[in-house]
Amino acid sequence: MAVSKIAEHLDDAGAVEAVKATTAPAPAAVQDENDNYIKFAKPYTFEDETYEGVDLSGIEDLSARDMITVQRKLDRSGAVSALPEMSMEYALMFAAMGSKLPIEFFEGLPPREAVKVKNRITLFFFGAE
Repeated sequence: MAVSKIAEHLDDAGAVEAVKATTAPAPAAVQDENDNYIKFAKPYTFEDETYEGVDLSGIEDLSARDMITVQRKLDRSGAVSALPEMSMEYALMFAAMGSKLPIEFFEGLPPREAVKVKNRITLFFFGAE
């Protein structure tokens, strides 16, 4: 029974706080609370390590300077785009910076997972304020 349901059945405020204090969130619950965690449809193996998903919460700490760095890398590679931040390559490079994982991690993702990452990054850029 969820804490909120338990709280409905308890009259003593102290008892409610005791229940809340002893109920630690499960790892899955923490992942659900993190909007920048992407759960993979099936486990993904990279460099002998298996990943159930990827945490992109580090993108919150990146700056415009990091965006410029990604853009310069794309420019040097010869990639041309009217809206580079909408491209798969830009999004994956930005995700790599935010997750502290190598770009090769993202380049090896199955297409559906790569699109999930791209969509999360573009939502981060252009989402509601």
